[in-house]
Amino acid sequence: MSTLPKLRVWDEAGHPCRGRYLVTERGEPFFYLGDTAWELFHRLTREEADLYLTDRAAKGFTVIQAVALAELDGLNTPNAYGDTPLHHNDPAQPNEAYFRHVDWVIDRANALGLYVGLLPTWGDKVNQKWGVGPEIFTPENARLYGEFLGRRYRDKGIVWILGGDRPIECEAHLSVWRAMAAGLRAGDDGAHLMTYHPVGGQSSAERLHAEPWLDFNMLQSGHGRRAAANYAMLERDYRRTPVKPCMDGEPCYEDHPIGFDPRNGWFDAADVRRAAYWALLAGAHGHTYGCHNIWQMYAPEKHTPVSHARRAWRESLNLPGAGQMRYAKQLMLRRDPLLRVPDQSLLASDAGEGEAHIRAARAADGSYAYLYLPTPRPVRVRMDKLAGRTVQAHWYDPRIGEWTPIGEFRATGEREFTPPTGDAHDWVLVLERA
Repeated sequence: MSTLPKLRVWDEAGHPCRGRYLVTERGEPFFYLGDTAWELFHRLTREEADLYLTDRAAKGFTVIQAVALAELDGLNTPNAYGDTPLHHNDPAQPNEAYFRHVDWVIDRANALGLYVGLLPTWGDKVNQKWGVGPEIFTPENARLYGEFLGRRYRDKGIVWILGGDRPIECEAHLSVWRAMAAGLRAGDDGAHLMTYHPVGGQSSAERLHAEPWLDFNMLQSGHGRRAAANYAMLERDYRRTPVKPCMDGEPCYEDHPIGFDPRNGWFDAADVRRAAYWALLAGAHGHTYGCHNIWQMYAPEKHTPVSHARRAWRESLNLPGAGQMRYAKQLMLRRDPLLRVPDQSLLASDAGEGEAHIRAARAADGSYAYLYLPTPRPVRVRMDKLAGRTVQAHWYDPRIGEWTPIGEFRATGEREFTPPTGDAHDWVLVLERA
């Protein structure tokens, strides 16, 4: 049994952010800082999994997203111990040896304080669309498989993530996911939160927002272009009713070719930082980081690279963007995170477009505000949006988590702030009630 507390949606009656965030069963704020490790169960040995999980725990991640029936021929290519997940590719006949390895990885993650965002299957097993597949699910066997997983992991630190990068294109697809969700609920007695990982450029909300099993929305802003406006997608989900938490569960991956073409360059640490701060200040409850080499657990001596992967997963553990995610988490937890609301009206100057777009959020009670500046241009702020007579201002460096004091100012009128100069480009302006 895991010692990690169960997670739930914040639902305090009358709270200004009711339904927006996740908390533990003890009511403590939970910051979902995810990492994308889709092939974790399928490709790594236990020793390798331990190396990966220990690294991610040390870097401050809280959720590891991984797939039981993996994308890269996960049904027919055995795991590191020679086991495939299902007998005869039948979801009603899981292979005990394979799932004992999944058990070990989940237990190790939980022991390190990490929840597992567990995808029962990649989406190609329901709607192949592209990739290996094959499609193996019906509503009947999807429910049985869901019950099996639900019972097995009822007492573990789990978040269920249905889907897996494939669209729901017909009622037959939807009926499978509904049946799997029902099986999971029957098996774990509703112990765990549940969401859905959609295809690139879409949100779970577009097809599933009203589904009673969908506890929070997940979108995939994806890898198609630099500076994809995930904040606009999150704005739409944030405004939907009924209110549900929302997040970007797959933004641009560090070291992924932009638009899947190396001629366009590669997403770097600045790109993944921008995606994270844009999302969080647009109302996301948390955020998922990803590295192109790590999701596929690429080992050049063993694997054919997917989409031009160019580094081994071990070498990629310390790419700078991964370590910098902890600073976003630290900032979001610095003051009461359950009060954070997106508020572009903080800006008295133009928010800008493209890579220069400025994003702003504040506490519902006016006690703090955060403004993310992807480029070092001045920003003009409506100081009267903050509570109290005076405000302490700082620049927060999202690369190293350090603070530079600016000064104390009256919470009236407008004031312009100019970021520090130098090689650094993006900054967070932090304003806090003195």
